[in-house]
Amino acid sequence: MENGVMIVDDNEHIRQSVQMICEFEELNLVCAASGEECLEHLQAGFRGVILMDIMMPEMDGWQTIREIVERGLYSGNLILMLTGMGQPDSRMDGLQEYVTDYLTKPFGPDQLVDALKYYLKLVQA
Repeated sequence: MENGVMIVDDNEHIRQSVQMICEFEELNLVCAASGEECLEHLQAGFRGVILMDIMMPEMDGWQTIREIVERGLYSGNLILMLTGMGQPDSRMDGLQEYVTDYLTKPFGPDQLVDALKYYLKLVQA
């Protein structure tokens, strides 16, 4: 599978916005509405940049990252956290090393595209 972008967010509007931006920029995109769906895509071979929402029901972003690491699915991926929170989150303890960057909601299309293109180059290197 070619490297791409995965959006992991329970908010359909966020997923659709990211999808429109990625389609316009001709970036391969996979959408996941939950942490469990993210893990399924990773087990199926997805590699690339993961845009991970923190606040999701059932399995939040931090729990999802913990599962990615425990299942050995981190290799070949970079994780960017999507956050509306302006302060550190105590649930991230021990997981900071697996997060490459943070994008604060709301983010602009140019900011997102610049980050995705930059990190896709890193993950391909």
